Formats: sequence, C-alpha cells, structure tokens
Amino acid sequence: MAEFKLSASLSGHEDDVRSLVFPTPKAIISASRDGTVRLWSLLADNPPVYDGKISSHASRFVNSVAYLPPNEQYPEGLVISGGKDLVIDIRPPSKAPDDNADALLIGHGENVCALDVSPDGKFIVSGSWDNDARIWLIGKWECEATLHHEGNVWAVLAFDSETIVTGCADKKIRIFHKSGKLLKSWQASEHPIRALCRVPKGHPSGADFASADNDGAITLWTLGGKQIATLFGHEGFIYSLASLPTGELVSSGEDRTLRIWKGSECIQTITHPAISVWAVAVCAETGDIVSGTSDRFVRVFTRSPERLADAETTRKFEDAVKESSIPQQQMGEINKEQLPGPEFLSTKLGTKEGQVQMIRESNGSITAHQWSASQGQWISVGTVVDAVGSSGKKVDYLGKDFDYVFDVDIEDGKPPLKLPYNLSQNPYEAATKFIQNNELPITYLDQVANFITANTKGATIGQSEPGPVGSDPWGSDNRYRPGETSTPTVAPPPKIIPQKEYLTILVARIPAMQKKLQELNQALIAGGHKDVSLNPTELKVLSSLANHLESSGATKTSQSVPGGLDLAIKLTTTWPYKDRLPGLDLLRLLAVAPMTATFSHPRGGNIIDVLEQGATESQPTAENHVMMAVRAFANLFDSAEGRALAVTEFDKIQNVITTSLASTSNRNLLVAASTVYINYAVYFKSQPEATSFEHVLAVLDTLSKILSKQNDSEAVYRALVATGTLLALGDEQITSAAKEIYGIEKAVSTAVGKASDPRIRNVAGEIRALLK
Repeated sequence: MAEFKLSASLSGHEDDVRSLVFPTPKAIISASRDGTVRLWSLLADNPPVYDGKISSHASRFVNSVAYLPPNEQYPEGLVISGGKDLVIDIRPPSKAPDDNADALLIGHGENVCALDVSPDGKFIVSGSWDNDARIWLIGKWECEATLHHEGNVWAVLAFDSETIVTGCADKKIRIFHKSGKLLKSWQASEHPIRALCRVPKGHPSGADFASADNDGAITLWTLGGKQIATLFGHEGFIYSLASLPTGELVSSGEDRTLRIWKGSECIQTITHPAISVWAVAVCAETGDIVSGTSDRFVRVFTRSPERLADAETTRKFEDAVKESSIPQQQMGEINKEQLPGPEFLSTKLGTKEGQVQMIRESNGSITAHQWSASQGQWISVGTVVDAVGSSGKKVDYLGKDFDYVFDVDIEDGKPPLKLPYNLSQNPYEAATKFIQNNELPITYLDQVANFITANTKGATIGQSEPGPVGSDPWGSDNRYRPGETSTPTVAPPPKIIPQKEYLTILVARIPAMQKKLQELNQALIAGGHKDVSLNPTELKVLSSLANHLESSGATKTSQSVPGGLDLAIKLTTTWPYKDRLPGLDLLRLLAVAPMTATFSHPRGGNIIDVLEQGATESQPTAENHVMMAVRAFANLFDSAEGRALAVTEFDKIQNVITTSLASTSNRNLLVAASTVYINYAVYFKSQPEATSFEHVLAVLDTLSKILSKQNDSEAVYRALVATGTLLALGDEQITSAAKEIYGIEKAVSTAVGKASDPRIRNVAGEIRALLK
C-alpha cells in the first residue's frame, strides 16, 4: 500500500494544537492552547488549499474538540469544545466566535481534556482532571450521569450507543453503561492511560479497542478486558490514537512522530518538526490523516496522488524536519565517542521501521536519522542539541556563561539570533529580554518563552517546586508554561488609534551580512566576474560601513561613511540577481539617512528606482528581495527628505507592494508592507494639507485586501492600525468610501475572526467606533 505523504500544512494557530476532528473531506476542526477552535475549509483540491476561520474563543487553553454530524435537529452539525475554562462550548460551524453558543455545559471542576460523541448522536461524554467523566444528553444539555474515577480522566470513548470506555491516570481502563453504571474495571498498565480508539472491524487481532499510555505502548483489548496484543515503537508518551478505514491504526506522541500500524507492525513513521505531536484524526471517507503539533501547525497527510501538497510546501516540511533541534534529554545518554560516522548511513540497513540512529558528523555535531522501511533508506530528522544544562557545562556568550545559547531563526534569509538562557531564569523574563535586545515585536513573547521551555525539557536546577493544586501530576502540562501563573489585575489597554510615530525596521546582523557579501564577492571573482566584483577600495568601504552600523546602528549618520551608499547601490543593481539580498539588506538600513533619500542616479532615477530595479529586475521575483525593498520604503519615513520622496513616488511604491502582495503569504513581506502603510497614514494624519484623497483610497483598498486574505497576526495588526489611523483623519468622504467601496467593516470582522491576538480585537473595536 502507498505511503502517506504531506497533503497540506495549515498555519494560523498561535500556540500548540491539542485536539482535532476530520469530519468530512472538505473540513477540519482544530483546538489549540491559543484559546481558539478553528474551522479549516477546503477551497481547492489539487494541490489542497484550505481557508481557516475561528469558530470560538475561550479564556484559556482549549484542549479537546469533538463533532456531532448533521442530523434533522442540527442540520449543520455541532462543534463541541472544552478546556481549562471548565466550560464545554456547543455551537454550529456557521456561528461567529462572538455569537452566543447554542449551549454551555457546566459541571466539571478542572480542565476538560477529552470529548467524544456517541455513534448514534444521542450523547456526549467528557473527561476531566477533576477525576470525573460526564455524560450529557444532546438537545437536553444536562449532565445525565457522572462517572467517578481515582485520577485524571485522560481519554473517553463512546464505543457504541450504550457503552463508554475511559482511560485514567490511575492506570485503569473502565467500561460504563451510559446510565452511569460501572460494568468492568482493570489495571491496564503501569503508566497513566492517555488515549483510546475503536479498533476497526476486520482487524486481524479481533480486538474491540486500543489504548495508549505514558510508556509509549499501544495495547489492544476486548470489551471484556482481555489483552490481545501490545504494539511497541514509540519512544515517549503517546497522546492520540485513531483508526483508518483500511483497518490500520494511527498514533502520535512526544517522540515527534506519527505512526501507521498494520496489524501489530509499524509500517510507516512520519517525523514532525515539533517537540510533540499532540493529536491525530482520520477522515473516514478518504482515509487521510490530520496531525496537530506543538509547532502550532495542522498538517494533512494522504495516500492519494491527487491530494499531494505542491513541491514547495513539501520541501519546506522536509527541510523543517531535517533542521529540527532535538534536546539531548529526549535521546537519553549519548556517548559521542562511540557513535558511528556518516558512512554508517550508506553501509548499514535499519532493523525496523522508525528506528533512530545517531551519527557523529565530521564537525563534531550529532545528527539523528530515521529508518524508512518502505524507502529502504535513512531519513535525516534533526540535530541533537547538547544538554548543557544537565551536564554542568557552560557556554560562553559575550563574556558570560550560560547553560544554553540557542540559535533562533526569526526572519527568512537572515542569520539566526542568539538567545542565551540559564536554567535559574524564568523563561518568560529571558524571552522578554531577548525581544527587547533585538527590537522584535512583543507578539513573539509567548512563542520565544515556549521555545525555551520546549528546548530545555528535562533539564532542572536545584529542587523542583511541587505543582499547584489541580495541575497535571502525570503528564507534560506540569511543565512551566507562560501565562499559566497568576497575574495581577491589568488596566484597560491604552488607545491605539491614531498612530503618531513613524515605524522603522532596522534589526540586522551586520557581521553575518558582511561575511556573506565577502563570500559572494569571492565567488564572483572565482567565476570570472571581476567586472562587477568589489575591488580592494570597495572592500575597505564595506568594512568601514559594517563597523559603523555595528557600533552606531542604522541612523541618519549612516551617510558619514564615504562611498557607503554608492557601494550598496552597486551591490543592489549590478550583482547577479540571485546574489542581491545582502546588498538590499544593507541599502534598507541606509534608507534612514537623508542622503539616501536625496540620491540621484547619474543616468536618472532616485533611490526608489534603485530599490525597484534591485528587487524586481528578474522574473519571477524573489519574495525576500522584494521584502527588503519594502522595508527600505518604510525606513525612508525616518527623515523629512525620505517622507517627501515617499509621497512624491507613491505610485511606484504602491505598484511594487500591490504586485508582490497579489500572490504571497510571506510573513516578513506582509509585515513590511503593513508598516509602509502605517507610515503613510501617520504622514497623512500629520500633514492633512498635503494629503492626496486618491492616495488614501489606494491605501485603504490594499489594506482591505490584507485584512481579508492574510492570517499572520502581526501583519493584520499593523494593517488595522494603518486603517484606523486613516479613518481618524475624520474625513466623511474617506469614511464613507471605506465602508461602501472597500468593505472595511467586513474586512475588519474577517481579520478578527482569524486571529486570537487580543491587540487585534482591541484595535478592531476602535475602528468600529470610528466607522459609526
């Protein structure tokens, strides 16, 4: 049978994806720690394209989701979700997140971590950390029975119209009648039971259902409690189980893998670029699988050639797996000296599907490789990160010792930033300092803090404190998580609109940029292109400019390095198109200097023309090249001369941006474009007498499209700020056009429906007030 391959990668959630349902070939439902449930609708088949919208908001983590298929009473079906706010939310898929739910089920006293719907659609069963499972009658919306346990109820299975199976942290499996009567109970493991699923009819084992536990084993059972078989392969907690219409089973867990089981044999292992694969679900009609992970992605896998992802999406997924950093604590004790070298991979075969082999590379690093039995080869699945925290070794960074110094990739095409961390630090405080030092958006805070938490998993310092009452004493939720500690009362958010300050994008890694330019220059010389390579004088200018930018930053004094601007323009316009990115990066830093704005090319043209040529001269254009040019447009607003040029050349800048946005989802490009529009809005607000009505309308048109089509929270937030600042001009014609021509009200509602960032809801509220 064919292997499962990637069908789609869906991004939009802003925290771990904890639970999934795959009810039809055209719809996926996901629940996340970002407090949202999202509905993903299939828009196109080949390759698959999905659109995501938020179905509901919660005040805390959403950890479980289920679905009632359409029936006579509920023709759309019902989305059922629960989590740490203790409420089970019931609503049809078409309802907006701000609409009232059809029902709110209240009764659990702790996190609702498991949900299932009976096959006949008559009742819901829920499981909670409060040691209870509950049965709720659909339509009546009352608790019909409470099923008491002696530990957290991690898993529930409505096996048939009369029978419920539960898996518990007390290591027992229990069988209940829907009336609440306990029919059977047995000790199923030496570890907490984490997942349950129905075993497909016709399975060679003859088992009725499967369970999985914290020891990484899957056990097959009859309803009478007879153990039929145990499946071994996972190397950590198993979090989720599902059954395929082909009679196979699917599992996922904290060893980063999704596994396919035929009979008792693992026949395929799919490694993810994440610490945990929290959830799996199966489409009963197509047999496709969906996974939800700690890297915030929802991914679909298929055996059908007609539903495979396009080559670029597949490449990004495979590269992300290869480039994963695997905490050494996950791999157990490693004796580097005894590990084989790279030659092992070409001379030795694996012994079983999913086997992991570590290799000591020539540079001393340790890489992990996984055996694919179907492909007959080893697949690279990441690099093992030294467990410096637990070994006692320290890493020097800027003259200080740290337990960890991580490389953090923030921007495509840019070198990683260094994130130093000691185990004695609060991850949240370390993340805040990292963001401040690198002038990053505060929206990265939780992401960076969770990165620290995930990559120091298992490392401790001193005596650990006992977990709070009601925490998860058996599983991974007992780790530190930003936002889970008590917080002081916070004052209402300050008004955001109108924006009054111009924004620049000046974060840069100057030494890495300089090194890349020198490497490219050497390659040009070696390739016989001395006509465009840098001569010794220009290399000295590059060194002086790099030293100035490293010591003083990108400021208006950037013009103080003689020849610096001419050098950047040469790199941007005469070097081969594929090599221009670092030159464009350098030029966007110099864009804050008045001399850059007043530049006039001997053959005609200004710096806008230079940037446009450098970024778009080749077809197809490179998105990162265009992104750097758009960042430069934003930075021009830092000087009066630059603002004057940006207004004079509005049409050129607008053409570059709108052409590039027509078919992009590049986050950095979208943020840069939204920043340009914020700066135009600030200018229009501060200089009303010099404002062109046509320019305002053109910006509103583009902002409406960004708000309607894009999902990235930072880009959407900045687009909203720009929109609100334009509406704050107080011009009735502008407000009327925004509402009646450009559909700003609908665009704002669409943006709010796709994002959980509270800043977005706050600024959207201000915009709605202005539109009234």
